[in-house]
Amino acid sequence: MGAIPTRRESASRASEAPARDSARPRTGAEAEPGGRLARPRTGPRGHDAPLRAQAHTALPGSPQDPRAARAQVRAALARWTESHLPGTEHLTDRLEEDALVVVSELVTNAVVHAGTDVELTCHLEDSGALVVEVLDHHPSRAPRDGEAEPAYETPEYGRGLRLVARLAESWGVTYRRGAKTVWARLPAEDTEADGDETEAYAGERALERGLRDAGILAPEPRRSDRDRDWLNRGALSFLAEASDLLAGQLDENLVAALVGQLIVPRLADWCAVWLEDEVTGRGGWTSDGAGGTAPRLARVWHSCETRIEELRRTLEKEPPRPVGPPRPTPVAHPWPEEELGTALAYRLIAGGRPLGTLVIGRAGLLCFPDEVTGLVEDLGRRVALAIGAARQYARQATISAVLQRGLLPGAVAEIPGVRSALVYEPCDKGGPSGDFYDLFPAGDGRWCFAVGDVQGKGPEAAVVIGIARPWLRLLAREGYRAADVLDRLNQLLLDDATEAADAAARALVGPVGPGDGPQTRFLSLLYGELTPFDGGVRCTVASAGHPLPLLLGAGGEVHTPARPQTLLGVIEDATYTSETFELRPGDSLLCVTDGVTERRCGSRQFDDGDGLAAALSGCAGLSADLIAERIRRLVHEFGERPPEDDLALLVLQAE
Repeated sequence: MGAIPTRRESASRASEAPARDSARPRTGAEAEPGGRLARPRTGPRGHDAPLRAQAHTALPGSPQDPRAARAQVRAALARWTESHLPGTEHLTDRLEEDALVVVSELVTNAVVHAGTDVELTCHLEDSGALVVEVLDHHPSRAPRDGEAEPAYETPEYGRGLRLVARLAESWGVTYRRGAKTVWARLPAEDTEADGDETEAYAGERALERGLRDAGILAPEPRRSDRDRDWLNRGALSFLAEASDLLAGQLDENLVAALVGQLIVPRLADWCAVWLEDEVTGRGGWTSDGAGGTAPRLARVWHSCETRIEELRRTLEKEPPRPVGPPRPTPVAHPWPEEELGTALAYRLIAGGRPLGTLVIGRAGLLCFPDEVTGLVEDLGRRVALAIGAARQYARQATISAVLQRGLLPGAVAEIPGVRSALVYEPCDKGGPSGDFYDLFPAGDGRWCFAVGDVQGKGPEAAVVIGIARPWLRLLAREGYRAADVLDRLNQLLLDDATEAADAAARALVGPVGPGDGPQTRFLSLLYGELTPFDGGVRCTVASAGHPLPLLLGAGGEVHTPARPQTLLGVIEDATYTSETFELRPGDSLLCVTDGVTERRCGSRQFDDGDGLAAALSGCAGLSADLIAERIRRLVHEFGERPPEDDLALLVLQAE
């Protein structure tokens, strides 16, 4: 029977609404009014209080909090042990595993059901008992224990406080004004008893190896109490860590490789993963297991690495053939090796769609223990979800790449007397980039260029770019000048047809909420015309809400030849103007998007204090390619982290 929460006491003032508080163990530090334990005074000069094993961290209340909390607790326990703080002599692997499970469940409960930021405090008592406290700021909502779950289902949630009650010596809930703290106290273990268990475990493992060498002499070999205890207790932490590891993978082959590392040798002597290709039909078994093409053997892993290739060749001859409707429950699989043993096959199913098969094998057994089959079945569900997520990501990445290629010109035009250099680096967040460029002939000895940036990215931005770039080419070839092109493009972005196309793009990414109907997307654009003549190039530019172009003279002087104007798609009656100037031999024109000018390093931006102009002035005498590469490198080196926005720049240099 697990521990039960201690009684709740009144902790409210006479003038406040009644609040309930449960008595909880003091952990050697004064409690702050909000329910959080204050840090004890420590440090080389802190003679008034000894060093204590205590840690506190604040979490934002996001789905990543349980993983971060486990990492914090694991690091704190390791740090305390290295420092030989009081109570660490009682720390064991089993206590650490229990603590990780309790922390994970309490933080998950707070994130899911409280919906506020979370504070985690851990304290190790001198006796070796570990106290865990999780504070949230939703005191009116009691912790959910999942008692109402249907008995015929096997939910993936609702077990949190039951697990805490099973693992903890005592636990409870403290209600404070504006905060609620759920705490649990995990007792220290008897180290002498653990030593006896370790010896017994080693002896029984030796016996198990002997049974394996002599053949199967009993229906089921004996398993040590410690091994069974790990399956009952440490398995929870194992599944939590495996879920975190698998959830971060975006490649189905890497997921299959990780499965082998997780299962072998802890749960089985070998394992194999077959994947069915739902796109090309490879591995498309029918409902009765007949027909279709054999699935692909993605991964084979053996506890003895020298036997992996031999096992792979054997398994490739007979892939698993599922019988009946797809179910994740294990079924017997033919043993592929000369040595006797048992093998089980698990179908990997996500969203009702079979994705592959996981097979595990263990020598020297007539059957797998129920604890192992249940644990691998739970792991198989997580593996199937990870494979499904990886495939979904691959599909979205393919769609984004195809859209991106369709939104950009296949080739940049060659202009007589002008050298051009282009840098384009989409950040690839949420689909196609919002930046685009173009450089094309417009007839009558004219060439046109454009560098633009659509508000946002993804399908909605792709709709705007898909309209703007063809219309730019059409208007230029019809003889419209730079200012007229912007006038007409601005009106086009405000048309109902564009709004309808925008709404269609929104349908690709989910339902539209109230007040979130069709709307135009703002577009910043730098558009220009180039007309070569003897002795230089005549250039006409117009900027609509875009970073202004910079002109680098042959002597290193830098100035802007354009003036700022309103974004496209904002004001219906906006009128745009253009400026004309000449590019003399050696002059260079730099056009960029805000991914360059607004590149951040802390609170500073790359273009603060005319930073871009200063960088360009140092490029005097360089070719167009070298100017583009130098600006790109300076932008990347400006911050410690990679750029978080799309980056595009175009350099035009008169020869």
